[in-house]
Amino acid sequence: MYINDIPILYYLLIGIIGLVVGQFVDWCNIRLPEYKKVFSKEFFTVYMKNWKPNYILMFSMAIIYLALLYGIGWQSNLIDRITLIQYLVLAPMLLSAFIIDFKLQIIPNRLNLTIFEVGLIFAFLQGIFHIHVGINLLLGSLVGGGIFLLITLLGGLIAGKEAMGFGDVKLMGALGLFFGWMNMVCISLIAFLLAAVISIVLLATKKKKTDEYIPFGPFIVIASFIVMLVPFDVLFLVLAKIFTLGMYQ
Repeated sequence: MYINDIPILYYLLIGIIGLVVGQFVDWCNIRLPEYKKVFSKEFFTVYMKNWKPNYILMFSMAIIYLALLYGIGWQSNLIDRITLIQYLVLAPMLLSAFIIDFKLQIIPNRLNLTIFEVGLIFAFLQGIFHIHVGINLLLGSLVGGGIFLLITLLGGLIAGKEAMGFGDVKLMGALGLFFGWMNMVCISLIAFLLAAVISIVLLATKKKKTDEYIPFGPFIVIASFIVMLVPFDVLFLVLAKIFTLGMYQ
């Protein structure tokens, strides 16, 4: 039996891997904010000894993995499969960034650095076979980090305080190595659009005050998942219509 030309056995395997990875994300969310190593013997001696399944993270990760497999597909050779593989590797790190930033208003440097390091590896692999792809990914890092660094600096000059944290800047720079410069522009636009809409709702319902900080990392993460799953042409058309108030044809 096949779903979207992919054997159902692949979905079962990817789903199981997603459940396991989701539980590991729970461990990462404990260790990373404390600046402690993720890969340590304490995972077995402490965490697993008192292990309690985090069903929300487990099933969230499994659903994300299944959606990526369905949306991107399973190509016949390893080179064409790199995009799916790199997104499967990136997804749990994004989920971790979402939760930590939402709860603690920080994105740990170790997490951003890991995303950057893994991104460099995949950019290098893609560059070996398609040099223009590798260059595009490196430009993505410059564009992603550059846009948010500029906003942060301008916010400091105009408002006298950071418009957003440098953790967001680092995250965008690291993500550029996975998405390339055009997708990073899409991620930026989607993230700002989501932030604007949700901030207005929170302020209107008095869930947040005007002087309260709203973490931006979760919006970056949501925007990244949207870019992973929605074709670029569709995203470009939708964003063009939104930001031109429907005038784009």
